[in-house]
Amino acid sequence: MLMKGVTLRGLEVFEALAQTGSVAQAAEMTGLSQPAVSQQMRNLEAALGTDLVDHGRRPMQLTQAGRSFLLRTQSVLSQLRLAQNELTVMDLTHLSTLNLGVIDDFDNDLTPQLVTILAENMTRCRFKLTTAPSHEIAQAMRERKLHIAIAASSGEVLDGVVEYPLVRDPFMLVCARGALADAGGAAQLMQGLPLLRYDREQLIGRQIETHLNRQKLTFPERFEIGAHLSLMTLVARGVGWGITTPLGYMRAGRFHDRMEAHPLPFRPFTRTISLFAASDWTDRVPRDVARTMRKLVSDCVIAPALRQLPWLEGDLRVLAGD
Repeated sequence: MLMKGVTLRGLEVFEALAQTGSVAQAAEMTGLSQPAVSQQMRNLEAALGTDLVDHGRRPMQLTQAGRSFLLRTQSVLSQLRLAQNELTVMDLTHLSTLNLGVIDDFDNDLTPQLVTILAENMTRCRFKLTTAPSHEIAQAMRERKLHIAIAASSGEVLDGVVEYPLVRDPFMLVCARGALADAGGAAQLMQGLPLLRYDREQLIGRQIETHLNRQKLTFPERFEIGAHLSLMTLVARGVGWGITTPLGYMRAGRFHDRMEAHPLPFRPFTRTISLFAASDWTDRVPRDVARTMRKLVSDCVIAPALRQLPWLEGDLRVLAGD
């Protein structure tokens, strides 16, 4: 039982206020009026018997108690949202087989959660999961080896395949912790250390090289790495710098204490993560899986990424669906 005065709406308001530091923005996020946001915070703080935010600062800052309570709040709300999502997930009991491919960027945490939700709804279904880089997932879709796939979009229109955009995933610069400051800026860093490239057989490698060529940026050809975590290891060790996306950065969580991320010092660009489904799937299954995936990405990837890298706000986001 919740302590009297502690409500789910109050927790949602506190989370929004902690994220934005603004009553006006928290009101926009929660759909409440500004007076209602302020009242919810007063009720919550009164129930807990302590101040969670410094109301005298603009933007508002969390108190020490607020920082501690925020971690618990986010955990509680995340679990409630996931539970709600599971209750409203698609009905897959009519399926006899489902072959699903998922980009390996999600392999650490999100894919197991998606598979758990699907498995609980596929009581009579033969299910096969493939995790691989986007270019391999796309090829499997072309060869009709997969019914549904979640991968980075190449922009190519595949015959007999419908695309459902899920996430806007902007590219950013990554380097060892302190390397940019030591070099004196991003331009000096990029000239002083080698670019650690993705394997250009991979879609992400080709997307990065295409953009660099458009910007007329050239860097010595020294490193081309196929495995994402190997590339992030070299970045963390200060061997060079790299270009990746928030999804890739969050996948390398074990290195976060030894690396840092920054906006690109040249024209920004982004990729789109989409769900692809064979067009002969005429029921709601692809759209329902897409809806579930957007929810999981928002809770499990985007929210933690924005807490670490708040400058990504507005660039890293879920894309509206059906």
